[in-house]
Amino acid sequence: MEPLRHTSVVRFGAYEVSLQSGEVRKAGLRIRVQQQPMKLLEILLERPGEVVTREELRSRVWADESFGDFDQAVNIAIAKLRSALGDSADNPRFIETLPKRGYRFIADVSVVDADARPKRSEFAAGDLPATEPGDKLQGAGLAVAPKRRLWPALRVIVALALVLGLPILAVWLFRSRGRAPTGIRSLAVLPLDNLSGDASQNYFADGMTDELITDLAQISALRVISRTSVMVYKGARKPLPQIARELNVDAVVEGTVLRSGEQVRITAQLIEASTDKHLWSQSYEGELRDTLALQNRVARTIADQIRINLTPQEQAALKNVKVVNPEAYESYLKGRYFWNKRTANGLKVALAYFNQAIEEDPKYAQAYSGLADTYALLGDWEYGVLAPKEAYPRAKAAASKALELDDTLSEAHASLASLGMFDWDWQSAGKEFRRAIELNPGYATAHQWYAWNLNLLGRQSDAIAEMRKAESLDPLSLIISADMADVLFVARLYDESIQQSRKTLEMDPNFAVARFELGQVYLEKHMHNEAVAQLQKAVQLSEGNPTFIANLARAYFASGKRSEAVKLLSDLKKRSNPSYSNASEIAVIYASLGDTDQAMNWLEKAYAERFNPGVLLRPGFDPLRSDSRFQNLVHRIGLPG
Repeated sequence: MEPLRHTSVVRFGAYEVSLQSGEVRKAGLRIRVQQQPMKLLEILLERPGEVVTREELRSRVWADESFGDFDQAVNIAIAKLRSALGDSADNPRFIETLPKRGYRFIADVSVVDADARPKRSEFAAGDLPATEPGDKLQGAGLAVAPKRRLWPALRVIVALALVLGLPILAVWLFRSRGRAPTGIRSLAVLPLDNLSGDASQNYFADGMTDELITDLAQISALRVISRTSVMVYKGARKPLPQIARELNVDAVVEGTVLRSGEQVRITAQLIEASTDKHLWSQSYEGELRDTLALQNRVARTIADQIRINLTPQEQAALKNVKVVNPEAYESYLKGRYFWNKRTANGLKVALAYFNQAIEEDPKYAQAYSGLADTYALLGDWEYGVLAPKEAYPRAKAAASKALELDDTLSEAHASLASLGMFDWDWQSAGKEFRRAIELNPGYATAHQWYAWNLNLLGRQSDAIAEMRKAESLDPLSLIISADMADVLFVARLYDESIQQSRKTLEMDPNFAVARFELGQVYLEKHMHNEAVAQLQKAVQLSEGNPTFIANLARAYFASGKRSEAVKLLSDLKKRSNPSYSNASEIAVIYASLGDTDQAMNWLEKAYAERFNPGVLLRPGFDPLRSDSRFQNLVHRIGLPG
């Protein structure tokens, strides 16, 4: 049988591998295999049925690289290759592990020639002969030139060049091997793979991803992409350079988590994004209660590898080893898993898990922080599960307890700040937001919420800049992108707001908030039909959000459909109850109808319910701004006139 050629296509099972393009297809569909696993596959396919030693893999795949742990680099690459091929280490169909020796490709294969004439004769693994270097070159279509004698003068010149150049080359290689890249100032931690084989443990791997992001995000000189954006790539088969371009980062961290009982193993590797080049890998093992310490070690090592200068505060934060109650930690991770779903039902489940974590460890600060975040969202207009007067005091109590136990928790400071806005204590809220950002510069939500604090104080340009920062940290977050459109809308930058909303809808055309943002801008630009269409869609997608209904009523009125507007107003009033009356939404409809007295009556009711006064910044209330009663209300809330 002739040797494999560089232009060959190799088939095994349902897979085809093009040795020329480095593509792998399954049943005709291309699947993603990263650079190093692809190299391993090519090497194994050269000699199916034969053992390929780990030493050979190192010499051919990682010859020019230095490692913290080479064995783990091989393990990770093989694991990713098996994952791409749907293979199993315990019951292999393709790649067999020979402990302490290496690996062997055990499937039957066939070769298709470059001229697309298939050579379908099947042969058993092991029938493909090994090739000598010269055979490989000839098989790839390259002629091997016969040895010729160099002219004597040329031989002297070459020898002299080698004598002079080799020492310089040696010094350069010596220095460069130990030097990590200095151009890495942004990175993304891709979702860590769950190697337990148990899908119910996905929450644990996701939690480990969160913790590592949080640790690295504390480094002010490093831009770390937030959880929301990286989770989009969970299970994705995109090439790393493409992911890096989409997230605009210099490097990525990827790895695996294996939990067995009370033991945890975390593996991580750092990859230069533009070249898909492996820079570092390491494995860490410990007990479940030591998981946070393991994460800190990973973060410190990555910071060292990319030569980031840490401030004394950052050094102390990464050395702050915390031991957690395993049961409470597991409940906390489950709580965060459901909290991150950002649905009403998910928040209810998260609430139960955070309370359970607190029962298991009453001194667990992060559990109280999670509880605060959950109550804050449960009382927010986007979810409306609890009335603000019921939700926010509970959230504030939980955030205060978290900071009493650990005042270095950025998330708790951000939660307390957002609740300070509920108390209309704008200065204290701003102070807490700045403290949250100081503790964790990469916490996108803190920047997002701080933008609204600045907006309420009339600092619109600062608010836009802060929201841009949040967007750079979490570029695929739908709510941050939509909030960016809202900040631009409040600043009356309507065309920019439209462009931003369209950008959000490109990510998810069914995101109700983005439809709402676009609809309200169309309304102000007197594009009434377009406004009605977008707001109808927002109401439908949100299953009747009161804010969206109120603005649809305004759009109906502006387009001459007064009866439809009045009907929606009546429906909202019927939905009112003693704990939550939708008062500010009803007020903005009356403002559009020109009924100033009714609008002010409902705003006073909203004031008594401690509504979110950010709504007053919107153009819908412009008809009331010259009214002394409206000015008095704004003054009582503490906002600039």
